[in-house]
Amino acid sequence: MEKNLTPLVVVAVALVDAQGQVLMQQRPEGTMHAGLWEFPGGKVDPGESAEEAAVREMHEELAVRLDPASLVSVGFSSGLLGAENAGGAASAASGRRALVLLLYAARAWEGAPVSQEGGQAQWYAAQSLGELAMPPLDYPLADALKIWLKHDFSEKYADRC
Repeated sequence: MEKNLTPLVVVAVALVDAQGQVLMQQRPEGTMHAGLWEFPGGKVDPGESAEEAAVREMHEELAVRLDPASLVSVGFSSGLLGAENAGGAASAASGRRALVLLLYAARAWEGAPVSQEGGQAQWYAAQSLGELAMPPLDYPLADALKIWLKHDFSEKYADRC
């Protein structure tokens, strides 16, 4: 078992429109997982909270503005990535790095989402997300999002935010 892997923390946001569709982004050519669909997001920078990173990433990737208070935690997935894919420090013995991917959902934002980094962005019905070609860690997040949308946890726990 590998020890002392410092995880790379990555945030992703499921923008959910009034019809319950979810915005997915296609990875641009020349990147890890090129051509696959994913929840938009990115790395949490040092000194930044996950919510701050989510807000920043949505502005950088989709030119939308989010209120951090509008983000609702949906779930997470984790795994190991090869060092060449994780963008940096990895276990010297294995060449792998731990990754933790946090998924938030947002039902409100300012601006029309437009991909800023070369990949496509497209709305999909939540129930069809599992049919998309996605990076491995996005599949459990898609399942968690479907459960979250079915039970609409954002309304149930709104008074606790």
